[in-house]
Amino acid sequence: MSDLYIVDQPALVDFCARLRGESWLALDTEFIRERTYYPQLCLIQIASANEVACIDPLALPSLDPLLDMLHDPAITKILHAAQQDLELFFHLRGAAPAPVFDTQLAALALGQGHQIGYAALVRQLLGVELSKAHTRADWRHRPLAPEWLRYAADDVRYLPELYRRQHAALEERGWLDALSEDFQALCHPDRYRLQPWEAWRRVREHRRLSGVQRAVLRTLAAWREERASTHDRPRRWILEDAVLVELARRMPRDVEQLQRVRGLSAGTVQRHGADLLERIEAARAEPPDQWPARPARPRLTPSQVTQVDEWLALIAARAREQGIPPPACADRRDVENLLVGVDSPLRQGWRAALIGWELQARLAEGGHC
Repeated sequence: MSDLYIVDQPALVDFCARLRGESWLALDTEFIRERTYYPQLCLIQIASANEVACIDPLALPSLDPLLDMLHDPAITKILHAAQQDLELFFHLRGAAPAPVFDTQLAALALGQGHQIGYAALVRQLLGVELSKAHTRADWRHRPLAPEWLRYAADDVRYLPELYRRQHAALEERGWLDALSEDFQALCHPDRYRLQPWEAWRRVREHRRLSGVQRAVLRTLAAWREERASTHDRPRRWILEDAVLVELARRMPRDVEQLQRVRGLSAGTVQRHGADLLERIEAARAEPPDQWPARPARPRLTPSQVTQVDEWLALIAARAREQGIPPPACADRRDVENLLVGVDSPLRQGWRAALIGWELQARLAEGGHC
């Protein structure tokens, strides 16, 4: 393979023209988001069967030829740990490129490692040791050193061979269609669309709050999300999670009480205190039937509890046979939900192929393990 470094528009147009008709492309990005809400795209790496290219978005007036190609539904995009890269492209065009094949997700289903890194998977399957020298590089820096470009190119250079091997292994198991459901879920816009009213679910310890406290947390988390996205600043720069939880717990009514909240700076109180108090009071006034509720656990009969235990044992045994950590397949709540007929990850994707379809058949027959 020859490596390219594309920094001008004619070169990008020519490169994309050469890739027309390809059935797959390997894709990776380098980005920075330590000081921003949205990821800052710094480099795009593409590999085909014949070329590897590092494309410099900071030097190009338009990425449209590349984006048109990446959004071509006839081309499978091969990525490793795809979600952050897909989020970035979602913000560029309002949709995630599809279809995709995620080698990290495939590795989990094939027993090659749970959340395994790209370098570790390349070492395991291909026997190639990749450099980690530039893991913490600031990719906004220009000019990019040749060794940085080689490092970035390696992030896609081996993806095609990983894809070929994993695709063949999944085809042999008959799991390609099942795993495609998981890949399609990675491209769903709800994963990447701004939804401030749902931001509270990502806050640690939200399950420890009572009903009205969760209502306050929902309101404050939405306020933080809106400010962070509007000003393109990290959420933690607006308010730390721990401060959100403490505000929701204590629900201060005035500035004096607000000032006693641990971790809330005097500057934040001065700039946003009135707004925070107004939102806390509005959330307190919500009727209980509008408070966000904890997901209800299904009520099971003693016989069903026994059945859940049996199924968990079966899942663990089947997972170990495939080299998959049992907790990565399902937990007790997943099995309970399957048993009572509500949404469960065991109903789709590789988990369904591993054991979910079998359990649903047993359930339809009314039998135990």
